[in-house]
Amino acid sequence: MAHQPPFTGWRVLELSNGIAAGYAGKMFADAGAEVVKIECEKGDSLRAWSAGGGPPGALFGYLAAGKKSVLGDDLHALLPGADVVITDLTDGWTLNNLVAHKHSSAVLVAVTPFGTSGPYVEEQVIANEFILQALSGSIASRGWPGDEPVQAGGRLGEWLAGTFAAAVAAATARHAARSGRGEVIDVSTYEAMAIAMGGLPAMSASVMGPDSQMNSRSLELPSIVPTADGMVGFCTITAQQFQDFLVLIERADLLDDAELASVEGRIARRDEFLRMVTQWTECRTTAEIVDLAVAFRIPVAPIGTPAMLPTVDHFLQRGVFVESELGVLQPRVPYRGGAITTRLPGRPPELGEHNGSIDWPPRRENAGRADPQALPLSDIRVADFTAFWAGPFATQFLGALGADVVKVEGVRRPDGMRFSAGRPPTWDQWWEWGPVFLCSNNNKRGISIELGTDAGRAAALKLIAASDLVIENFSPRVMENFDLQWDAVSAANPHAVMVRMPAFGLDGPWRDRVGFAQTMEQATGMAWITGHAQGPPVIPRGVCDPIAGLHAAFAAVAALVVRDRDGIGVHVESTMVEAALNVAAEMLVEYSRNGIELRRRGNRAPGASPQGVYRCLGDDEWVAVAAMDDAARGALARLVEKRELRSDNGIDELIINWAAGRTVPDAVRELRSAGVAAAPVRAPAGLLTDPHLLARGFWERVDHPVAGSFLCTGMPFTFSGRPRRWIHRGAPLYGEHTSDVLTELGYSRVDLGELSESKVTAVRPAGL
Repeated sequence: MAHQPPFTGWRVLELSNGIAAGYAGKMFADAGAEVVKIECEKGDSLRAWSAGGGPPGALFGYLAAGKKSVLGDDLHALLPGADVVITDLTDGWTLNNLVAHKHSSAVLVAVTPFGTSGPYVEEQVIANEFILQALSGSIASRGWPGDEPVQAGGRLGEWLAGTFAAAVAAATARHAARSGRGEVIDVSTYEAMAIAMGGLPAMSASVMGPDSQMNSRSLELPSIVPTADGMVGFCTITAQQFQDFLVLIERADLLDDAELASVEGRIARRDEFLRMVTQWTECRTTAEIVDLAVAFRIPVAPIGTPAMLPTVDHFLQRGVFVESELGVLQPRVPYRGGAITTRLPGRPPELGEHNGSIDWPPRRENAGRADPQALPLSDIRVADFTAFWAGPFATQFLGALGADVVKVEGVRRPDGMRFSAGRPPTWDQWWEWGPVFLCSNNNKRGISIELGTDAGRAAALKLIAASDLVIENFSPRVMENFDLQWDAVSAANPHAVMVRMPAFGLDGPWRDRVGFAQTMEQATGMAWITGHAQGPPVIPRGVCDPIAGLHAAFAAVAALVVRDRDGIGVHVESTMVEAALNVAAEMLVEYSRNGIELRRRGNRAPGASPQGVYRCLGDDEWVAVAAMDDAARGALARLVEKRELRSDNGIDELIINWAAGRTVPDAVRELRSAGVAAAPVRAPAGLLTDPHLLARGFWERVDHPVAGSFLCTGMPFTFSGRPRRWIHRGAPLYGEHTSDVLTELGYSRVDLGELSESKVTAVRPAGL
């Protein structure tokens, strides 16, 4: 049976001049909405953009495929008929003007660098992606101590903000269609980056204080190393994985080396360790190494490059890449399912191509069936079988928007993030201290069920029968071993939506491989364009988990729309690797269209020159500087007492000498006063005291019965006219709500006692 795309009939206006709003609009177009771009006379700036210095338009073609283009004169005629309006408030568009003309049930989403209010907005702080990375703790977290810290390549923060915007807009538009009440949503790119690119160390510092185990620099050993024919990336998260790695490289003699077993020890012996690893890897091909590591279940990936990505066997067999109407190869939509139809990439519109041809009659007033005051997903219950960060991030997002999320953890295998970077086992209830767990499982009720037992499986099926949405992010074999795959879910609840989030997919050669965010960054090319020009690739670290979670949340909302419209259950596969490929797509489309292979450029980037980080007075203190136009370059020249600036090392030397005699605050103040974009290269913990984040209410206080009181990130957006509070309840204690939830499902007090006695449920993880 053929199904219409989820958002068929939805009308989306996009007023964008860059990646964030453009990608949000693309996500709606992929899901079937009619997306109309409102452009100024010069058009979207991405029409003239080329990251590689070649012919422009490759990235624009990817983002705008299948959309329509009209010039700004059509705006006021179209606004009353739009269901969703996405804007970055560039080219003179104002929030007040858009709000005044939109329909009352329309959802308006503004994506801006700092949001629409707060100190940095009032001070008119100038920022591009690079400056935002410096502020958010991203740059300070990357690179070896003593070396110049380096940005993440590919403007990942903008893609991240666009994904947040699309996910919250989709959930809110679904509710608006039912309630008759629209929303005005203020999305801050900086806040999105503070969550996903600097937030984990910051939240760790908030929870753990000076005992935080998360370093200011992310130091992975082993990570990316050369092979006989390329490069390969490893990821050893657990102690067992590192022991297996030593056996892999034929150094089992070091299994009892306690110093080497710790990350700190490997850092202290970095040269020795890397020499030992590369002596082994450089004698073998990438394919040989990957095959061996997979056999040991060590997360591993070849380092993706623009030229290599289309040749990867897993991507080929799964049909991950598709051709646009222009013949450009690009990633497909990162989710799929039998009842989920998405659009193939069409042709990007010519500027103003559809002037006067769009007929959108104004939407009628709708009294609605749903409570207009309720949060968008307050009608949804989620059975949450996720762990680590990507899956919990998706369900935390859904819970923030009102869903009743019930998190299921095994008795023998709870969520592994409970044990990561928290307290040692000598502490009472030490499994309640994991900072990542505490900050990615808010707004959930937690239950313990041993799914490998008949009674546990029966309890899980009762929960599924009472839920609207089931989400899991294990490797495919896990749910199959529990016999809780789609057939079982659908039999228990014919109207359920099930979103599965495997790392690499439910089929294909890489199906059963272990994959973490670091693996995705290595495999998709994100690492290839991150790092210094003359150095090895460096993983961006972390951003793939939230990106995967948000794409899965968007897919879940799309599936709920299909369920509500067609009266069917919906099965969706939303993979981490394909979400990552979508936000790293510029490399592939630039190579496919123009034959240009993008590479890492350190802290340089098109759109600003000079751009870089410069050491100031103090220990590891740096200032980020980006001259984004001629006026800024002239002002910077005057500051460093040079008539004009050109992008060469000589100019860098002048800025280095200028910055070396100043503290970071003084350098930032002088640069900003002169009209030059600047920011401190902030360590993540500095986010906790950032005046802009505090003024906007970004940090929310959580009172936890074990970990105490600490600050945690909510969501990077606000709803106009509603109080900003996204954390409705803190992360659950292990098994905290087992009795309550199972009682709701019909279990008696006697039943609960039997489940506890047989260790199907517990209030403490087994074996601790």
